[in-house]
Amino acid sequence: MSRSSLMQSYLETPMGRMLALAEDRGLVLLEFTDRPALPRELAELQQRYGYRISHGPHPHIAQAQLELRKYFSGDLQRFDVPLHLPAQPFDLQVWQQLLSVPYGETRSYGELAAALGKPGACRAVGAANGRNRIAILIPCHRVIGADGHLTGYGGGQHRKRFLLRLEGHNVSADNRVEVQQAQLFS
Repeated sequence: MSRSSLMQSYLETPMGRMLALAEDRGLVLLEFTDRPALPRELAELQQRYGYRISHGPHPHIAQAQLELRKYFSGDLQRFDVPLHLPAQPFDLQVWQQLLSVPYGETRSYGELAAALGKPGACRAVGAANGRNRIAILIPCHRVIGADGHLTGYGGGQHRKRFLLRLEGHNVSADNRVEVQQAQLFS
C-alpha cells in the first residue's frame, strides 16, 4: 500500500483545542482533541487508508483556521475549505446529506434517512453521523432527535448546545431545540 502524507496541526477554538489533518486533496480530519473516538479515527486513517502523519503546516489547515475564526465570530455560515473524505460509501452518503443541512437549520436522523431513500435506516444514519471525522464543517451538530431534543455528539453535548446557539437556535434547559415551523414541512 502506498503511503500518503497527512500534515497535522493543532487549532485553538472557543470550544477547545482541535486537531486538523490535511493532504493536497483537502482536509481529512478536524476533531476536538478530547474526543474519545480520536485515537480510533487516527488508527483507521493510518491502517485502512495508508496515511503517514507528520506535524507541520498545510494550506488547507490554514484555510480551515481562518474560516473557523470567522464562523465563531458570526461572519461565516458556509465553509469553503476543500475536504477529502476517505470512508465507506454509506458514510459518505450520510456526510453529503449533512453538508446539505443549511446553517441555522436542523434535521432528525429520520429526515436524513428519508432523504437518502432509506427511511428505516435511522440507526445506521446515526452510526455514520458518529463516524464523521470533520467536526463543525460537516455539521453533524445539526442533527437532533425527532422530538426536538439534543442527541449524542462526539464532541460533547455542551459543544453541540454551543454550536446550535451560535447558529441561532434556542436550546432550553432540558436540551430541547426550538425548531422553526417552516422546517417541519420541508
